[in-house]
Amino acid sequence: MPNKNLLFITADQWRGECLSVLGHPTVKTPHLDALAAEGVLFRNHYAQCTPCGPSRASLYTGMYLQNHRSIQNGVPLDARHTNLALEMRKLGYEPTLVGYTDTTPDPRGYPPHDPVLTTYEGILPGFKRVLAMPSTSNPEPWALWLEERGHPVPENLRDLYYNPIENYPGAATRGKTYAPARYPKEASDSAFVTELARQFIRRPGRKPWWLHLSYLRPHPPYLAPEPYNHMYHPDDVPLCVQASSVEEEGKIHPYLAFLLDKNLNVGSYRAEIYPRDANSLRQLRATYFGLMTEIDDLIGRLVTLLKETGQYDDTVIVFGSDHGDLLGDHYLLGKGAYFDRNVHIPLIIRAPGKNGVPAPGRIVDAFTENIDILPTLLELMGAARPRQCDGTSLVPFLRGQTPDHWRTEVHWEVDFRFFDEYPGVYPDRELNLDPEACVYNVIRDGRYKYVHFAALPPLFFDLQKDPGEQQNLAGDSGYTELVLRYALKMLSWRMVNDERTLTHLMAGPDGLIERPRSRRSGKDG
Repeated sequence: MPNKNLLFITADQWRGECLSVLGHPTVKTPHLDALAAEGVLFRNHYAQCTPCGPSRASLYTGMYLQNHRSIQNGVPLDARHTNLALEMRKLGYEPTLVGYTDTTPDPRGYPPHDPVLTTYEGILPGFKRVLAMPSTSNPEPWALWLEERGHPVPENLRDLYYNPIENYPGAATRGKTYAPARYPKEASDSAFVTELARQFIRRPGRKPWWLHLSYLRPHPPYLAPEPYNHMYHPDDVPLCVQASSVEEEGKIHPYLAFLLDKNLNVGSYRAEIYPRDANSLRQLRATYFGLMTEIDDLIGRLVTLLKETGQYDDTVIVFGSDHGDLLGDHYLLGKGAYFDRNVHIPLIIRAPGKNGVPAPGRIVDAFTENIDILPTLLELMGAARPRQCDGTSLVPFLRGQTPDHWRTEVHWEVDFRFFDEYPGVYPDRELNLDPEACVYNVIRDGRYKYVHFAALPPLFFDLQKDPGEQQNLAGDSGYTELVLRYALKMLSWRMVNDERTLTHLMAGPDGLIERPRSRRSGKDG
């Protein structure tokens, strides 16, 4: 039976460098810094795919995209795969969710017209009790909470996310995203889900408990309540990494040119909504950082409550994200491009008890991935890793060790046959590709980065000389040998990481024989 509480917090679209403990020049995150000081911070942590749905599928199943195959928002997650919530139920926990998991269930278990198949914002199997699921497409739970507290609610509930205070002083010169939300900070969507989490922590019912708190922020819309909208001045934010013009940026690669056109002109990120001039982008970044500090403040409230109720020393706390945000780098907002900022994300783990950190405050520089979180949490709770898992437990790092044969690079994959954020756009048609060929894979180590497209030219970057990923060396004859080497590494990696659920079994005269487990650290269940 379990003997520790587990608080698993995710913040949507949080860039990995945006923690003040890592020396970020602008954003302040004192409560997350304090959590890192008592645990372990993983500096080079990466997601395995974008957008939200596929990335969370990897996070919850411990599988690469090539194996779970939930390739885009709205693509079902195969029911044969176990997940973090189902595994925790086996241990006696009742996994509880405040927020969302962006999971579309396997349709083979539902009648054709079941309402659960009408949205990609469904709930991961295994979460029995859902305390709230507010989102930009379903703000009703939050709106009802606001009405109960006497706050005005617009007729169109989506305006809660999109409509700031009109004629706000300074917005004309600072940029559109300087105008704050129409609700106070105590009534924000982030405050709402935090209050529900606090209610659960105070009265969890079953103990020990397991709570997944999934924040929408700092995910767009880039709209912050006061004082977070003006907490950071645009003059103090880092400059965007950009070529001299959009046209020059697009010359790097046809896929990038395609993304620039759509990101600027179609959907929720278009320049009509979020202008790309330098002034507007700097303010957008300042607003984004403000949303981060709001989340940090709310996490501070949760930690305080855990301490006040005597639960802090019995609670494992994990903070992470699903993916990052380009924030104007390369003239792009959101995710979808191959750049590091889309998938480099934070990870902090505080684990008290026998698995506690012998040297708190450790910052790990080794490459880690979101698929490692499931096996890590299972090992912390004394359980075996599912055979399907592509990830490896991080518990040795928590104990002050560095595992043998640890990975020296990270991998991610994006299937771009369609983008839900660009309505009416069909990449296969516009790029003249077979839909199955609308995919790219990335291998990134400490120096080089190789991007392999199924049916478009490759990309190769020397990150030591070009950290902004602005010079594609794939066609440079001086790098031909390196490009080939990384292409072969990519092929070998994919072959080694194919789906493995039943590959350890073999039929024989005496029935099934189980072959020895792989050299991967951690025990397979």
